[in-house]
Amino acid sequence: MNTQTLHTTTPTMTLQSAITLLNSENLLTNAPKATEAIEISSIVSDSRKATAKSIFVALVGAKQDGHTFLAKALETGCKIVVVQQGHYSSTTIPTDVVVLEVTNTYQAFALLNASLYGFAGHSLQLVGVTGTNGKTTVTHLIERLLQHTGKAVGLVGTLGVRSAKKATETATSYVETGHTTPMADELQHYLATMKAEGTYAVVMEVSSHALDQHRVTGCDFQVTVITNLTQDHLDYHQTMENYCQAKAQLFSRQWAVQDGKPRTAVINADDAWASHFVKAVPIGVKTLTYGIQSAMASVRATDVSYTVGGANFTVQTPVGEAPVKLKLSGEFNIYNALAALATGLALEIPLATVIEALESVAGVRGRLEVVAHNPSVIVDYAHTPDGLENVLEAARQIVPEGGRLFVVFGCGGDRDATKRPKMGRIAERLADKLVVTSDNPRSEDPEQIISDVLGGIEAMNPETVKVQVDRRLAIAEALAWADSPLDIVVIAGKGHEDYQILATETIHFDDREEVLAFLGSRVVG
Repeated sequence: MNTQTLHTTTPTMTLQSAITLLNSENLLTNAPKATEAIEISSIVSDSRKATAKSIFVALVGAKQDGHTFLAKALETGCKIVVVQQGHYSSTTIPTDVVVLEVTNTYQAFALLNASLYGFAGHSLQLVGVTGTNGKTTVTHLIERLLQHTGKAVGLVGTLGVRSAKKATETATSYVETGHTTPMADELQHYLATMKAEGTYAVVMEVSSHALDQHRVTGCDFQVTVITNLTQDHLDYHQTMENYCQAKAQLFSRQWAVQDGKPRTAVINADDAWASHFVKAVPIGVKTLTYGIQSAMASVRATDVSYTVGGANFTVQTPVGEAPVKLKLSGEFNIYNALAALATGLALEIPLATVIEALESVAGVRGRLEVVAHNPSVIVDYAHTPDGLENVLEAARQIVPEGGRLFVVFGCGGDRDATKRPKMGRIAERLADKLVVTSDNPRSEDPEQIISDVLGGIEAMNPETVKVQVDRRLAIAEALAWADSPLDIVVIAGKGHEDYQILATETIHFDDREEVLAFLGSRVVG
């Protein structure tokens, strides 16, 4: 993945304007004196990045408390700190330091950075997409349909940040951020930079972590989208109810009308949690639902059929119906296309234009990506029970008569362990042959993770189930096992990733490269 840099902007604000902003949002709990016109050039949460012209914000994280780094920040010459009520002692801070005490430092951090960068997220046309699965594909589809109308479009998500300028150069020109949704300081920098470069719209993946940590506070979304809600990130949210509540914040914080532009919430009517998101939508915000099963969906796919080359259906919408021929396959990609289509209608793009744009998309890197033939090899990011089920069901639909479906998969370490046996059961049910391997084990023992996965597999038959902790060898074994050109091999869990996170280091590892090394000339492109 390329790590291109965007042009830099020179942000600035004053201490007085920071105090005024925090007061206007009812975040400030003390009344600091700001008699000097102190100029601010950065709002940071990393003490190592603090300078004499910084405001240091102490974020209270799950693993670290920023208040323990106050002294380090002050050593750099920083004289302004934002602290969270009840999380610090005033006796540890020198009297010449301006202390801004707030009720939520995450929210303050986001607002201050949004202000520092001129609230770029208010002047760009923003589309926010959340959900457990499908965010990356949906954002890329929306990006494509906006480009099809001649708009300069930026993208923020799992693959990184891509400006409108970079999107015209190469599809791999992403700036890596390390997060699905960057931290607020980085996000606002990217938005301001894209605005300065002439970007009209930005399509953004919005994670549950980002919503819980107020990273997108200060962003004005014209359209918000929920793809689905299935089990993931329970190591962080603890319960599905908490997870749902975090996701729903993307809708509940949406403004009804701003600058004369109406707002729309796009919701998957077939999802089990749909009603929770519908209820979260504020009065005055339009709701467009989409689905396949629900007869009440505003945007609905009927007459669905699948081929090796994609999926066909008829779409019924409030502005008419029309046939759609996708180059993307699988039912879940029909849902992804419907989400993008509904977004296009919300943005008042003609139905024919939206369909033409969607039909032109050949695929998204690491999402049901066909990387080889004879046998066909598919690389996908699926790393949740629902994600794995979706990709295997899609692959099963295109297995030729006489062919078999193989899957290579594992589960990440230091993440929700309860999904591991569930993924084992799904793989056993939907695939003919399984190779259980390592994913990103992080600090956990890979063999213990695999043992958890195997706990969900009922028949440990060596004719159908293999265990290989080394992912490189696991891929090679699966490709050797699939000895018929009619077979399909799904390599799940990492998709676009070109690294593997181990206990002591992160190494280069790309599933596609491993397929190339084994199959050579049979690899696509």
